[in-house]
Amino acid sequence: MNHEVKSAARTLELIEYLARCAEPVSLKQIVAELGYPKSSAHGLAQTLVSRGYAIQDSSERYLLIHGHRQSAAARASEARLLAVAHPVMEALRDRSGETVLLSVRAGDGSIKRLGKCVSRQPEHYDIDLDRPAESYCTAMGRVLLAHWEPAAIEGYLARARLVAYTPFTVTDPVRLREIFAQVREEGVAVNDQEFVPGASGIAAPVHDGAGQVTAALNLGTPVARFHSRREEIVGAVKRAAAEVNRRLGHLRRVVS
Repeated sequence: MNHEVKSAARTLELIEYLARCAEPVSLKQIVAELGYPKSSAHGLAQTLVSRGYAIQDSSERYLLIHGHRQSAAARASEARLLAVAHPVMEALRDRSGETVLLSVRAGDGSIKRLGKCVSRQPEHYDIDLDRPAESYCTAMGRVLLAHWEPAAIEGYLARARLVAYTPFTVTDPVRLREIFAQVREEGVAVNDQEFVPGASGIAAPVHDGAGQVTAALNLGTPVARFHSRREEIVGAVKRAAAEVNRRLGHLRRVVS
């Protein structure tokens, strides 16, 4: 095996390893798991970061970005977003005890999850980042749809197959438009057992430099814990999203 092929194989092995990790991992963990020389492991990990396939957090741990089959510019933008949001996500997970996710909207209105911080409680909400999820009946999707252009929202509702995943799923387009208006007014979306039985989701918007909503921060929890802590959880999600927006705004000022 020549040097170029060996490097390619190691890069793929590193991507596969990071994809299996539920939490960010240190360079020391990478070296111990894959057996690479430290210098080689560092070079490969930094290459993934520079190309937008992974981020390195404030503790110098590495985290793979999911759903990266796109242009380099889009990968870089989403890498910056996740790098800024991830410490806030971890803090929200630790304070609330619940799972936290970050998603963006794809061109067709569907949800594209970038990362998650999974609850450490024995009973908790979790979902595969690559699993399809409907926007109309999830909290993240409703945030992203509610803040889309009106014509785009109507186009989505016209082509979407509005299926009732549970007895609680709202499938009436008129009612969904009312829900979207409520999300814009209240600054938060709630999904109470509409997509996954026994699970609730609460999401708030994340803004880009132009003030447009391009992402959603979501907390997922078993429904019983949500009902007993609703006001607390909704407030925590809104504050966390506001903190991400603040950090993104500070980053934009520094860069400009």
